[in-house]
Amino acid sequence: MISPYIIPIATLLRDVPSSRAINFTAPFDEGHEFESRALGEANVASDAPTRIEGSLASYPGGLRFVGTVSAPWTALCRRCSAPIEQTLTVTVKERFVEDMPEDNDEAYGYQGEELNLAPMVHDAIFLELPLGPLCKEDCLGLCPQCGGDRNETPCDCAAPVDPRWAKLSELLGDDSSGS
Repeated sequence: MISPYIIPIATLLRDVPSSRAINFTAPFDEGHEFESRALGEANVASDAPTRIEGSLASYPGGLRFVGTVSAPWTALCRRCSAPIEQTLTVTVKERFVEDMPEDNDEAYGYQGEELNLAPMVHDAIFLELPLGPLCKEDCLGLCPQCGGDRNETPCDCAAPVDPRWAKLSELLGDDSSGS
């Protein structure tokens, strides 16, 4: 079975300029190239349905893809450890040129009459995944004293007084030092 990421491009290369609509859904990592990320990091499952929509156009010297890539991702909130399930949609505008050296990051390469969109899709998604995922922008997190989720119930725990600052609190007349 041929991967849906493999696009035949012979007609596009023969009839310059020309274009072709691209519209398919495929597993994010059908070849299982990537290991799952750490528990606290945003992760896209190998079998996550990834949507690719756009247009592939030929021009003298290569091809250009313009469109969107969407995939669901999961993580744990960095503040309250609540599970997060969201879909990431990335706008993509990339060039493809024949026999591109692997160390060149300005375009993707192709060989022959087939184009593999998988590397572009993986890069687009991985580069946009949040580094410190939050369940919501104003997440209050967990109380460091009692461990309660401050998003669910308010917490009246007082922050502990750092003994290194106790003397300064006395000088300022702050009664929070417990004296």
